[in-house]
Amino acid sequence: MKRELKKSVVYSLYGISFMLLLSALMIPLFGSKKAVQQEFDYVSKGILDYENEVKVVNTDNEDTSSIINKPFKDESVKIVKSFYDYKESNENQENALIYYEGTYMQSSGVAYSKGEAFDVVAILDGTVESIKEDAMLGNVLTIRHDNGITSVYQSISDIAVKEGDKVKQGDVLAKSSTSNISTDLNNHLYFELIVNGICVNPENYYGKQSKEI
Repeated sequence: MKRELKKSVVYSLYGISFMLLLSALMIPLFGSKKAVQQEFDYVSKGILDYENEVKVVNTDNEDTSSIINKPFKDESVKIVKSFYDYKESNENQENALIYYEGTYMQSSGVAYSKGEAFDVVAILDGTVESIKEDAMLGNVLTIRHDNGITSVYQSISDIAVKEGDKVKQGDVLAKSSTSNISTDLNNHLYFELIVNGICVNPENYYGKQSKEI
């Protein structure tokens, strides 16, 4: 006599078979998901963090020798005679005039003073082109730099360089002194900056790259 399985047993077997099949399918699925998650973690924590990382640039060795400096280091030195600029107001133009023996002359440079002598320094690396003694201007020291730049230091004394010398930016060149053309200024430095043969206002060039002028 042929035995028949009860319906409840059949249903149980079907259920067990279905669960086994489902488990077999889910194992590679979860494994794949885990692999994808690991790959995502690598991208998000590896490559992205690297690209967003703040890069610190070391500026300790940055070359600043091509930046035009002032012809002095003493911060107490102030302007006592400005550069004459036709674009300035009438008041500023008047303050930039030099009076000498009944004649007014436009100031082609800037006069600096602190009431007493101070060190005069090179604004850039360069070569001493000439050193002259002028009856009106006092001692005049001219230095030729790269990029068509020439610096002229007037009304100075105790000159520490000679013609043909190579100087470095910041080297002490002389001491501020007096001149016959500006006796009212007493001890001072009269400084001119020449770019491509034209006298310019030095105050507009301090801190700028000489290579970009």
